[in-house]
Parts: sequence; C-alpha cells; structure tokens
Amino acid sequence: MIRRIISAAIAAFLAILVLIVDFLPLYIAVISALSVVAVYELLVATKYIKNKVLSVISLFFVFSVPLVFIVEGLRANLPIICSAFLFLLFIVMIYMHEKVSFEAVSLVGFVSICIPLSLSCLLFINLLSDAHGMFLMIFTLVAIWIGDAGAYFVGTFLGKHKIAPKISPKKTWEGFIGGLVCSGLAGFIVPFGYEIIYSFITGGVTIETDKIFFAGTAIICSALGVVGDFSASLVKRQCAVKDFGNIMPGHGGVLDRFDSVLFAAPFMYQILHFYFPIQEKIPLIAL
Repeated sequence: MIRRIISAAIAAFLAILVLIVDFLPLYIAVISALSVVAVYELLVATKYIKNKVLSVISLFFVFSVPLVFIVEGLRANLPIICSAFLFLLFIVMIYMHEKVSFEAVSLVGFVSICIPLSLSCLLFINLLSDAHGMFLMIFTLVAIWIGDAGAYFVGTFLGKHKIAPKISPKKTWEGFIGGLVCSGLAGFIVPFGYEIIYSFITGGVTIETDKIFFAGTAIICSALGVVGDFSASLVKRQCAVKDFGNIMPGHGGVLDRFDSVLFAAPFMYQILHFYFPIQEKIPLIAL
C-alpha cells in the first residue's frame, strides 16, 4: 500500500506541474503520449504487438488523434482521416494475409480510435470554457480518482461481499458504495473551494457553482469508472496478465490508471453541453 501511495503522490505532483503551465500544446502532447502508451500496453497484452507493421501504423495514428480532434481544420476532415487509417489496415491485411487476421485488424482499429478519443475528451472539457475549462477537467479526474481511492480503502478495510470475483476478486460492494460516497462528497465540497480560489485569482469576481450537479455527476463518473475498471480487468484475465504495465509501481501501467477515465470523460463532456454548472454572479447596482 505504501508503494501505491508514493507512486500516486509522484504522479499527482507531475500532473499539477503540467496543469500549472496551462499550455494547450503541452496538454495535447501529454494526451498523445498517454494514448500511445495505453494502446501499446494493450497491444502487448493481446500479443498483436508482434506484428510490427500493424503496430507502427496504429501507434503513429494514435499519437496524431488528439491533435486531429483539437485542430478545427483537421477535425472537419475526421471521417476521411479515420477511413484512410482503416483502409490502410485492410491493405496490410490483404498484403500480409498469411500473418494478419481480421481479428487483429479489428482490434487494432478499434483501440486505436477509441482510447485516444476517450482521453481526448479531457481536452474537449478544457476547451468548453476559457475561464473554467481547467477546473472542469481537473474536477472530472478528481471525481474519478477520489472514487477509485475511496473504493480501494473502504474495500480493503470493510469489504466482505465480492462483486465479480472471477473478473476482479478484490472489488467488493462495500468498496463500490464507499467510492460513490467519496466521489459524491468531493463533488459537493470541491466547488466551494473553487469559488473561493476563483474569486481570489480574479480579484473579487464571484461565481456560483451548482453543487448538486457536481455531486451527481461525480457519483456517475465514479460508477462509470468502475465499469471501465472491470472492462480492463476482464481483458487482462483473458490475456493472462496481471497488469498492463509497470510504469507506476503499485498501480501498473497507464491503461491500469486511466481505464476508469475511458467511459467517464466522454460522459462528462457530453453532459456539460446540455448544462453548464458555473455562473458568474452579477452584483446589484444601487439606483
């Protein structure tokens, strides 16, 4: 547990440094790098990494996906770019039909699009608002990882009833509920702190956040994080690997740490389109 806490603290410190810079090209580079490592880990686990041609095409495309999604001129041509990528994969399958199966092409195509797209939703959230985008992006990650941490500690000390022991033997219903509660509390409390910090940074401009909305979405993000975690655990079991990597001691690889983001980040991005939970307070002017 100590190793897990230390590596998490180091990762959090590095993440804070990146966020402090507040530079979109850096964010794109980080998401691209995380996407490449995550897809690489999955290709290694499924053993499709052995096909060098498919692997190189996949990882090159994955690295470019966040940039394609962010740059408006490229995003307008997204269907053509994805179609060209899939077309190239099928050309490889035809040319190397004795070594490359349809199963391999399908998996490589699927993960090469879905994983970077899901992680890029963090960038999309950041771009929703010049003033509050960074907070919304950080809040999404906090909601997910607070739930993950709460589930881990509650499950460790109080967990008795297993959810799906054949998929993930350590996850319990007690831990699941504990994670939801922790995320909900964080979702309700964190916006209070943001109102104070924002007012301090802007020199007195006050905002009002919808704490109920944040608490509710935090709980849903936590639940979706569990779905992502179980999905990754099932893949690892079917591939007979314990972790996708060892880049974070005690946590595993990038995909082990970000599997809970894959479903939660797209949800948060979509729901913020329907309702924006932060409003600036307009001071009353005495007549």
